[in-house]
Amino acid sequence: MSGIRIDAIEKRFGAARALEQLTLDVEDGEFLALLGPSGCGKTTLLRIIAGLETQTSGRIFIGGRDVSALPPRERGLAMVFQNYAVFPHMTVYENVAFGLRMKGATAAEVNKQVERAAGLLHIEPYLERYPAKLSGGQRQRVAVARALAVQPAVLLMDEPLSNLDALLRLEMRSELKSVLNSSGTTTVYVTHDQTEAMGLADRIAVMHQGVIEQIDRPQALYERPATRFVGGFVGSPPMNFIDMPVKAGLARLGDFTNPVSTGRDTITAGIRAEDIAVVERGGLPFDVMVCEPLGATLLLTGRVAGQLARVAVRPDAVVAPGDRLNLEPSPGRIVWIDPANGKAIGQAA
Repeated sequence: MSGIRIDAIEKRFGAARALEQLTLDVEDGEFLALLGPSGCGKTTLLRIIAGLETQTSGRIFIGGRDVSALPPRERGLAMVFQNYAVFPHMTVYENVAFGLRMKGATAAEVNKQVERAAGLLHIEPYLERYPAKLSGGQRQRVAVARALAVQPAVLLMDEPLSNLDALLRLEMRSELKSVLNSSGTTTVYVTHDQTEAMGLADRIAVMHQGVIEQIDRPQALYERPATRFVGGFVGSPPMNFIDMPVKAGLARLGDFTNPVSTGRDTITAGIRAEDIAVVERGGLPFDVMVCEPLGATLLLTGRVAGQLARVAVRPDAVVAPGDRLNLEPSPGRIVWIDPANGKAIGQAA
């Protein structure tokens, strides 16, 4: 068993709070992404799990064992960093073998595990090369192979693909998911890229200002965000947020009305760009400002009652800046949010 239990972890740097009473379980063999903007605490949490940073309070368990006070080498884990961290004076074979030799593995075991890891990452042709002769993507494969060669209980990854160009990042993402599915290694993956997190992870923990705003499956996060922050951070384009007055249990804006359950006189409708239809009349008045052809869709940016919104329409739609359209959101897809605290309050009544 190699699950992770994070129990009431708190981390402070002087008066600054990095993490506050954070509790989280990562199941054995699960791929969990820690997603959030810079400064949210995700890398600090990863470093605490690794033993590279000491928590102010709280405990870390790996495979049911309390490792809170153990040094990194005794925690049974491996880590892959953003900057590849391969040794330039060693061949690829020597890089992949390094951790095994540090553990005192026999020559036969070293060779077996190097071949296994190299096969998983498709780097067998490069085993005798030095890192200077490799591309960025190849060097990152070497870093991952070195981590997997030691058969860690837990693999920690800190934005390992962020230094790669977009096309190579997509290729590596697919390979990484395939490799980790095959190995069954419990993985915690830090990223600020929501597309990367959604494509790779079994579950995503969205972090903001040192706390977890929501943890769930990728599609659930996208469709039913628990907070305005999650809706705005997960998804591209981000969720639209349109404030609507409420009277007699109805949210109303323009000719659009929808029953809501709230005691407030204003509510925020969270609506995805693809969950809005253009209709002949009625609905929400939308003044088009910008049209962006994106291949599969035409993304329109404009304003609804002075509030910024984005709508995805057919790529062959005849629309131009300055046009006024009528929009009809899909009622069952709206996430109603309390504007006072930014938390979702449920679907329409």
